Amino acid sequence: MLFASVNDGTKAPILAAGSMNAMLGLALRVGDVMIFGAAGVLAFALRFGHVSVEADYAQVISHGVLLAMIVLNGGSVYRSWRGHSVASEAMQLAAMWMIIFCLLAVYVLAFKVGHDLSRLWWFGWFVLGLGGAVVFRAVVRGAANWVRAQGMDARSAVVVGANPDAQRLVDVLRRNKWAGIEVCGWFATDADRSQLTGAPMLGSLERLGEYVESHQIAQVWLAMPLQEQAQIAAAVSQLRHCTADIRLVPDLFGIHLLNHSVEEVAGLPVITLQQTPLQGVSRIVKAVEDRLLAFLILLLISPLMLLIAVAVKLSSPGPVFYRQERVSWNNQRFQMLKFRSMPVDAEQRSGAVWAKAGEQRATRVGAFLRKTSLDELPQFINVLMGDMSIVGPRPERPVFVEKFKNEIPAYMKKHMVKAGITGWAQINGWRGSTDLAKRIECDIFYIQNWSLGFDLWIIFLTLFKGFVHKNAY
Repeated sequence: MLFASVNDGTKAPILAAGSMNAMLGLALRVGDVMIFGAAGVLAFALRFGHVSVEADYAQVISHGVLLAMIVLNGGSVYRSWRGHSVASEAMQLAAMWMIIFCLLAVYVLAFKVGHDLSRLWWFGWFVLGLGGAVVFRAVVRGAANWVRAQGMDARSAVVVGANPDAQRLVDVLRRNKWAGIEVCGWFATDADRSQLTGAPMLGSLERLGEYVESHQIAQVWLAMPLQEQAQIAAAVSQLRHCTADIRLVPDLFGIHLLNHSVEEVAGLPVITLQQTPLQGVSRIVKAVEDRLLAFLILLLISPLMLLIAVAVKLSSPGPVFYRQERVSWNNQRFQMLKFRSMPVDAEQRSGAVWAKAGEQRATRVGAFLRKTSLDELPQFINVLMGDMSIVGPRPERPVFVEKFKNEIPAYMKKHMVKAGITGWAQINGWRGSTDLAKRIECDIFYIQNWSLGFDLWIIFLTLFKGFVHKNAY
């Protein structure tokens, strides 16, 4: 992310980060598979002196490429490497390479694919493939680190706490610009016994939540001893309305027993407490899913939308579409589209009103559209524009967001993904004037368990359970 100066001397993000990570992740996936296949061909050329690969070897290479695609994508080698060492990634890659070749050998023996394949070729394929993949990663990482060292694709961060570990955190991140984390400052807690140098003090813990929200901070690092549970809980409570990644820097330096439960960033052990599931390639997968399905669905329903538009226009004076400000991912506001179901002046006197059973504000056509959820169809245009997803928590109006975030625990966590047309809550009956806490539980369950398959399952169930409903009005 790029940064611009603000009044208090810190830096605020002006360009969203994450797109480079997604592109690099996709490049690594494609590059690994290409290197795997090319290594098999090159090993054959070196072993036999020509590049005209024999049928048996070509069959094994092609099957190996398919196996590599499955195994590599099932591992953790494509997670964000921001701050991780090349050596640790190379070790992970070597382990995955061994699994691929072991499975491929079992496959060749079980199905008698090929006959008397050269052992020297197998060894050359393994070495060339693994070496090529490691070199490719080093080049990609070097390019990414250089970009981040120039201040691009950096993520804004604040530190909570002032102790030796917090100072080490600030110093390490300042020295290692390639990690792509820009420390904007730090907040003091009641447990502090010192001051941090190298970063401005931004205030006390009571200001944390407001600052993170207003400056759109991407990461919050809690640098406090584990025994300060009250201060940690207070910091997390301050951040209950925020969608920033929250990381705990525990007092674990040198304690190797707990390394399996923590993540290393620039050599620092941290525990990620909160993070959106839509990172790296997952973000690209979700975007492609949304745009592709929205385009196809709009093509299919365009005649129906045209008929509805005519009916809305004839039902009462005013525009066909109703635009309403809603809140989506990272608390960003957008104009959500609906077919207009009420007269244009329906809320001039009452203001924003929560829809409830028995109200008489809708037109005859509008009442039917609401009951069948057909008024929501224009939101596929929002999906195509990138404002919404097909599947996700339903967006709410800003006035109700401000009301509910102080009434419903974890309400703001729904904004860690894009708002959706349908969702896990809706197909489970939690829509309209129903228990809002139950709805948020479903939204959080969706965020915790997001996958492409889960999205497709929700879309499938929506065809049977998501349109006509007793709570749709």
